Amino acid sequence: LIVFSLCLGLTCLSGFFHMKNKNYSVSKSQEELLIPPMPCQAKTNVMFLKTHKTASSTVLNIMFRFAERYNLTVALPADQLFHLGYPRTFLAHFVEGFKAIGQNYNIMCNHLRFNPLEVKKVMAANTFYFSILRNPIPLLESSYIYYKNNVPAFRSSKNVNEFLASPTKYYHPADYRESIYARNIMWFDFGYDNNAEDDTKYTQAVLEEIEQNFHLILIADYFDESMILLKHVLCWDLDDVIYFKLNSRSQDTVQTLTPESEEQIKAWCSLDWKLYLHFNQSFWRRIEETIGLEVLEKEVDHLRTRQKELMETCLSEQEAVRKDHIRNKGLLPFQSGAANILGYNLKQDLDNRTLRTCQKMVMPELQYTSYLYTVQHPHKKRKELGLPLLWTSLQE
Repeated sequence: LIVFSLCLGLTCLSGFFHMKNKNYSVSKSQEELLIPPMPCQAKTNVMFLKTHKTASSTVLNIMFRFAERYNLTVALPADQLFHLGYPRTFLAHFVEGFKAIGQNYNIMCNHLRFNPLEVKKVMAANTFYFSILRNPIPLLESSYIYYKNNVPAFRSSKNVNEFLASPTKYYHPADYRESIYARNIMWFDFGYDNNAEDDTKYTQAVLEEIEQNFHLILIADYFDESMILLKHVLCWDLDDVIYFKLNSRSQDTVQTLTPESEEQIKAWCSLDWKLYLHFNQSFWRRIEETIGLEVLEKEVDHLRTRQKELMETCLSEQEAVRKDHIRNKGLLPFQSGAANILGYNLKQDLDNRTLRTCQKMVMPELQYTSYLYTVQHPHKKRKELGLPLLWTSLQE
């Protein structure tokens, strides 16, 4: 009888939790009527692990604009570099001024290969850590085009499908630095061996370690949903996560993968594939727990409406344009491989305040890094871009 009562109790209890989850939005709104929600405070100590070919340049732009809006200190690459020692494993002294500034940086978001102990030397104890992942199938095709001229494995194959038909024919782990982009690049960015054997015990241990090191992992394939989740978790405003898509390429440079190639990517980049599947699941679970799908949909609509308004305000064309159509060469993004990296043209005759806002939203990564470096370290030699400079007017 006791056992029966216990089972019945557990059944009722599990039913209660099931119902509670199912009617989460109803019970939540009833609670809110009784207790006014506590206003949360915006998190200003934030570390973003910038992964490759995952819309991370757009996130970096969001982080830089947030840093400027709240007058925060950014952990920028030292000297003439535009990344924090990548592809070497990160060390604290890769940050400009680390010896003087110590642990008083608020934002860190330039490319680095993650090394938690060294990052902790630079960032405050209450820092919020997040990163972004992308489906390895489109990611590998994007890497192939973008790094075509730099990666031996890509250079010596005719196209992405030929490379994937027999990757080991072209890929040699000994070409360490150049070859990382050709296999499990996200795994590598998180600080792990991209040529490691896909052993269940090992991969499980890595996934658990990433969960311990990071408070949130976003998914590039659901970028707007990711920005809404980020806004909620960091307690930021909608305008803090508004963006124009940066570092994207023209459609005519996209190579169509065969179904065989798509399947091959899952096997060839199996570590990245496991990483992506695991955190795609936790991403949607987090959304259901914190926002709920109905609210998410509404907020994504708000984001897109606001984005459209800003595009109408800022841009002379309502979209990104090819590199040869960018009028102000100071706004030309870095071009790589066989990709045609798109940029933007701003409207003429914008008032100074609007111009400044719009310029920051379309500013490519290298130019923005260089500009912030000059603002934060005025006595240091300016980072050489090899591009026309935009900043004289901005700094005045």
